[in-house]
Amino acid sequence: MIQFLLNQELRSEHALDPNLTVLNYLREHLGKSGTKEGCASGDCGACTVVVGELHADAQGIEQIRYRSLNSCLTFVSSLHGKQLISVEDLKHQGQLHSVQQAMVECHGSQCGFCTPGFVMSLFALQKNSEAPDSQKAHEALAGNLCRCTGYRPILAAAEQACCNKPQDQFDSRQTETIARLKAIAPTQTGELNSGDKRCLVPLTVADLADLYDAYPQARLLAGGTDLALEVTQFHRTLPVMIYVGNIAEMKRIDDFDDRLEIGAATALSDCYTALHHEYPDFGDLLHRFASLQIRNQGTLGGNIGNASPIGDSPPLLIALGAQIVLCKGETRRTLALEDYFIDYRVTARQDSEFIEKIIVPKGHTLFRAYKVSKRLDDDISAVCAAFNLNIDNGVIREARVAFGGMAATPKRAKSCEAVLVGATWNSTTVEKACAALAEDFTPLSDFRASKEYRLLSAQNLLRKYFIELQTPHIETRVTAYV
Repeated sequence: MIQFLLNQELRSEHALDPNLTVLNYLREHLGKSGTKEGCASGDCGACTVVVGELHADAQGIEQIRYRSLNSCLTFVSSLHGKQLISVEDLKHQGQLHSVQQAMVECHGSQCGFCTPGFVMSLFALQKNSEAPDSQKAHEALAGNLCRCTGYRPILAAAEQACCNKPQDQFDSRQTETIARLKAIAPTQTGELNSGDKRCLVPLTVADLADLYDAYPQARLLAGGTDLALEVTQFHRTLPVMIYVGNIAEMKRIDDFDDRLEIGAATALSDCYTALHHEYPDFGDLLHRFASLQIRNQGTLGGNIGNASPIGDSPPLLIALGAQIVLCKGETRRTLALEDYFIDYRVTARQDSEFIEKIIVPKGHTLFRAYKVSKRLDDDISAVCAAFNLNIDNGVIREARVAFGGMAATPKRAKSCEAVLVGATWNSTTVEKACAALAEDFTPLSDFRASKEYRLLSAQNLLRKYFIELQTPHIETRVTAYV
């Protein structure tokens, strides 16, 4: 059984189909049709809902953290122990919520199909903002698409809703809601079981290891932003899933003198602060990783584990010399991330083995990262590049150069690195290294970019890296190219 709050209503579910998304649960099981399906792939934001969960602040005081999610990519099992808020829950005692009223007064809705998703993104923004901030508003709404308004009135609504925000029913019930969430906090493995399909929800790494050993055919579910597409886009059935999002050990970020250790189930939005502090380019790229709804849900371990050749984080982690800790039963092994990827969607992971955490070394001051995509926000890379050099007295002592989108896997450019190591850091060396990239990669053409464009972009990004290191005042990193 799993338990969660539907606004303030306690829901206990056991026999639901584990392949059921929150979107379809709301619409088909509860008759709450305010939440819309636009794309069923997490791109349009029409299905946005907000999930509240207990979270300790910097002083260790438990608060409710509200986050926007794409309900079309969220399986119901991930709600275990949380609070689900849909657009129907905002109106209170016959009065529109302040974010709804702002949308009305600022004329932020025309056809209205996308409006519930915008309202929920604005609600989450209001809950997480102390004052109007245009940058945060753009970030909060980047995952919501509208064909009618041109966005200006919606941004005006965001400013109005976050300026002198009034107390709402969620604020007045906060103490009560915290108590109710504590009362339903999971204490043992939960389960949804429809007879022919099941999803298990363990609470510890040890329990996960035992379950995965017992069900090696199970699919591991973290954020689900990739896995859920098999259901929503390809109409496949997932007979057995194991949801790892309630394992506290796998959602920790431990900061050591020489490294960060990031639990594989840590949401990308939670990774931002630690990674941006150590590597600003990494943080900047995370800001362009899909939408806020996806970053609130998707995990760093999932972005590695799905072995996509165009995942944004693996090239950066490879360039930094990151490692992963793989767990199977009581056995753990540490593997260089670059050795995890073998071929297209093929990895070194053994049966019943899972990524427990990612180890990111510190101290690489010349690390830079760049993403080439058709849109600045909420777009997939055509090319993602990461450069990490150690230069001493003008001579390159070490070089790690990695790319995504250039091969069947995220991959180091070994020929390019060979040209760089031991050479003088100058334009002549850079041009030789650019030529060597043609030996490292024979990229494919697809709808994102041609092979010629990809290779030229990779070479130009190395030139860009050289220029930036020569003139540090130039800040043009993590750029989109159209």
